[in-house]
Amino acid sequence: MTETGAAPHGRRRAGTAALAAAFLFAFVLALLPGASPAVAAPSRGAAAGLQEVTGFGTNPGRLRMFRYAPDGLAAGRPVVVVLHGCTQNAAGYGTGSGWTELADRWGFSLVLPQQQTVNNISSCFNWFQTTDTTRGQGEAASVAQMVDRHLADLAGDPRRVYATGLSAGGGMTSVMMAAYPERFAAGGVVAGLPYGCAQAAASPWVCMSSGGGLGPRQWGDRVRAARPGYGGPWPTLTVLHGTADQKVNAVNMTDLTKQWTDVHGADQTADVTDTVAGYPHQVFRGPGGAPAVETYGVTGMGHGQPVDPGTGGEQCGTAGANLLDVGLCAAHRLGRAWGLDT
Repeated sequence: MTETGAAPHGRRRAGTAALAAAFLFAFVLALLPGASPAVAAPSRGAAAGLQEVTGFGTNPGRLRMFRYAPDGLAAGRPVVVVLHGCTQNAAGYGTGSGWTELADRWGFSLVLPQQQTVNNISSCFNWFQTTDTTRGQGEAASVAQMVDRHLADLAGDPRRVYATGLSAGGGMTSVMMAAYPERFAAGGVVAGLPYGCAQAAASPWVCMSSGGGLGPRQWGDRVRAARPGYGGPWPTLTVLHGTADQKVNAVNMTDLTKQWTDVHGADQTADVTDTVAGYPHQVFRGPGGAPAVETYGVTGMGHGQPVDPGTGGEQCGTAGANLLDVGLCAAHRLGRAWGLDT
């Protein structure tokens, strides 16, 4: 999936036939209306707070690791893994989405994985390839190694690690929640997809445009199969998705809700239905009464990350390509749901 009309391409190392198919896929998607320019990398000054970390593990997915930590950050603070979308980079998305701003405001640190074009020519995380979405393999394993290194270096709180991402980064957030549930307390998927969607639909494109077509139990089984025998608590989920998204259909928010309510043993009827900043908001509680899944259907919004630039208490982010000023900052809503503001 892409924010610019480019496709979820396969790895170059996957073989000539797969690469040819990926380029064809890119060409077809590039013809879609509504393609927007990539989010540009910020200036050197804006990116100065990010630090690249090397040697964080075997790195089977060949990703780059960046981190952001406010000056003087105390030990035992939460950690948020922030996964950019296609054509984006770690610094641009981390800043534009408002996550670095909130890290300074509330006192937590960020892990910012960055894709490389050697893996994917559009810099998409490969959320659709089993070699990158299986526990212990590829990009999923690389992100897990980053978390372990970051916790060790900064003495972060391993019980308060969260993951979030936009589009392809949202798809990879679903991967991390399913394949490494013991590492994440919660996840936030923005304009993304449920775990195993490409395989359920037999195509990433069908998944993006029409969803995976599974029922709640089938969706939940895909998550349970990602971590066989896991008996611990599963991460909770918050989803934000534009109702006018023509690149990743909003049916994927419905499928994500089906998937994770089933994983948590919750039913398909929302326990809370109201509005936040004028947008429909729902909460699905698990058997113990705690929120398991929370959704925001951002009415009329296309494909992108909701932001709300300004200096108000609930404002954050910077408007730009695929960073859409809709009067609701996704990062702020996620941070509050996770208790990062306390």
